[in-house]
Amino acid sequence: MRFASFELKGQPTWGLLWQGGLIGIDLAVAARYPTLKLGIAADALQEVADSLAGKPADVAAEEASYLPLIGDPGKILCVGLNYHDHRKEGGHGEVDNPTIFVRFANAQIGHNQPMIRPPETHTLDYEAELAVIISKGGRRISEADAFDHIAGYSCYNDGSVRSYQRHTTQFTPGKNFMGTGGFGPCLVTPDEIDDLEAMTVECRLNGAVMQHAPVADMIFPIPRLIAYISTFTELAPGDVIATGTPGGVGSRREPQIWMKAGDVCEIDISGVGVLCNPIIDEGTSR
Repeated sequence: MRFASFELKGQPTWGLLWQGGLIGIDLAVAARYPTLKLGIAADALQEVADSLAGKPADVAAEEASYLPLIGDPGKILCVGLNYHDHRKEGGHGEVDNPTIFVRFANAQIGHNQPMIRPPETHTLDYEAELAVIISKGGRRISEADAFDHIAGYSCYNDGSVRSYQRHTTQFTPGKNFMGTGGFGPCLVTPDEIDDLEAMTVECRLNGAVMQHAPVADMIFPIPRLIAYISTFTELAPGDVIATGTPGGVGSRREPQIWMKAGDVCEIDISGVGVLCNPIIDEGTSR
């Protein structure tokens, strides 16, 4: 099953991606589960899919106005330096535990929405990431049980304003500029994924491949991340874990590559989809 959050007749909604079209939830479903997050919390995705499958599409998938997949997550937890090649390109040593930082929900954008380069700096970088969306919450979740807590997967572009990220040892400022967190286009349920570790995470900038790696290259795999994170915080339905980016980021290239107005950045995760965001300067329109 595949679900998306989008606008329909000017109103936010969510629904099923089915045969190239988006089918929005009906009024009865909206009264019970007005957002995808609440549908996940109620364990209602199969119910909603059954009620919508076979209905005519409200809008073609390529014409929809997408919203961030989970617009109101309680937590967005991002994992730094979680691919061997990315760790090495930055000159970082091996560590025993994951590097975790947070992103705020209001910094997110949806599929096909513009990623905004701020006027303070030109150092806007891309980061292709596999996003994990939590279904059943919990504390101290074991690695053996971790996959039972996953609602699905999506694409994330952890757009990073590097100069602000590196003002201090704390990443938060550079990871939370408005309009820099691309999330979507859809949630893909685990039953759609044949081999998680064989999936590839790729970033293309203006069609050129900048990053490419299999999920198997993660230093800390998804069960370890869920177990570690749920040790210090209680995970809840709709929480998002952005699982880290492969090597090839613009800031570590020679010469450095920064995203600029007019660029188009695509995050392509095999079996999940393609998240596309054009880049604009703040204060301008696309």
